[in-house]
Amino acid sequence: MMKDPVTVSTGITYDRESIEKWLFSTKNNLTCPVTKQSLSDSDLTPNHTLRRLIQSWCTMNASLGIERIPTPKPPINKTQIVNILKDAKSPESQIRCLRRLRSIAAESQTNKRCIESAGAVELLASLIVNNNNNNDDDVNYGSALEASDEALCTLHNLKLSKDVLKILIGQNCEFLDSLTKTLRRGSYESRAYAVVMLKSMFEVAEPTRLITLRAQFFVELVQVLKDQISPQASKATVQLLIQLCPWGRNRVKAVEAGAVSVLIELLLDTSERRPCELMLMGLDMLCGCAEGRAELLKHGAGLAMVSKKILRVSQVGSEKAVRILYSISRFSASPSVLHEMLQLGVVTKLCLVIQVDVGSKTREKATEILKLHARTWKNSPCIPMSLVSSYPA
Repeated sequence: MMKDPVTVSTGITYDRESIEKWLFSTKNNLTCPVTKQSLSDSDLTPNHTLRRLIQSWCTMNASLGIERIPTPKPPINKTQIVNILKDAKSPESQIRCLRRLRSIAAESQTNKRCIESAGAVELLASLIVNNNNNNDDDVNYGSALEASDEALCTLHNLKLSKDVLKILIGQNCEFLDSLTKTLRRGSYESRAYAVVMLKSMFEVAEPTRLITLRAQFFVELVQVLKDQISPQASKATVQLLIQLCPWGRNRVKAVEAGAVSVLIELLLDTSERRPCELMLMGLDMLCGCAEGRAELLKHGAGLAMVSKKILRVSQVGSEKAVRILYSISRFSASPSVLHEMLQLGVVTKLCLVIQVDVGSKTREKATEILKLHARTWKNSPCIPMSLVSSYPA
């Protein structure tokens, strides 16, 4: 039932919740669902006449169990937001105003866009930067950190558009540095928000920004994984690492920060499909450099854990695990490594891969690995007799 009828600039009336979902979906680009015409703006005019008719109909049919819809609360306007932002500049009322903004943003998509258009993003970003610059021994350090956390939470809840995210990451390094500090010393909640914000920002960032990231940035990301703040934060962190690794020396920086060993440890404790896939994707990326392969081989469970996930997670998981083994056998195949792969049953697992339906690319990679070291492995007693006949020539 239509509860809050509003009219768009083409003259068509919709329920507010439904049209907001349509308008703020990026693929629809401010068009009228019925006429397909472009809308000059996203302003929604309440249709009070239709709302009263609906309420009257509900009242007339109350005997049928139909409840009268309440008169909707009018959405926030830009002037109200501007006044709240002015008050937020005062240290005495900062926390109260930020919480008020967060509450308003949670009410509707219209409120989110209204807050964004009123200039709140710039203020929130500046609060995060300024409050994160306070030293730990400052008298107001606690309240500054709390204000920073509130501002970051509000930014996260706004679900910022791509254009705004580009502005945030393109202006200067201060905001990025502040988010890095939040990763190090913020609360668990704010650290999770910071990771998600960073992921969104880097999705729209220019390559020059991606290749200039400091080593400390990766140290903080890896620490978030170690602390296992939440499944959502861990997922966003691994996705961020995958996103950043191809650029510049980021792969090596992530390895030096300890990403390989942390991902292996997480794999040991994870059986869910999507997290396993992401961790294997991350390890595949990191094993694209010599440092990453060395770290995986150094870990006592590295080869065994990667091999174990083949045929146990998903087709994607098997593909990534076989790609990791291919990188090892192609570029880091010392005699001791080849012997370890044999003893751990890695070779046996690869023989199984070429017999089952795991995708042509995965099967081809497994075949290449077995062919590369056929002289060392083919006649080994470690391979079951039932699989020797399938060993590629």
